[in-house]
Amino acid sequence: MDYITMARNAIESQYDSVCDIIERQAVTENNITKNNKEVTVEFEKPCRVSFEDIDANTETDTEAKKNQKIKLFIAPELVIKPGSKIVVTRKNRVTAYKNSGEPAVYDTHQEIMLDLWKGWA
Repeated sequence: MDYITMARNAIESQYDSVCDIIERQAVTENNITKNNKEVTVEFEKPCRVSFEDIDANTETDTEAKKNQKIKLFIAPELVIKPGSKIVVTRKNRVTAYKNSGEPAVYDTHQEIMLDLWKGWA
């Protein structure tokens, strides 16, 4: 077994969730093209979501703001477009996120920064 395969197996052993990848696409039904319909392009792909709290410098009299970095770790061969809806199921909890940019793709995995889902832009 080569180094990349061993490293990928180690990373994938940490996956504790599955996710569906949803895109908006033009879909033709009965010879009528309907724009911007939700289409699930990947089903139940193993993944892991990582959370990191970042202290923000903005503070008011009533509250200190906290920011959270959310990062998805998933197989490198999957093509996940920016703006895709990513629905993660972990420990019987389902949370929808939005892919907030281009992924960082490595030989062993890819990392995608996520935001909580607030709807299609």
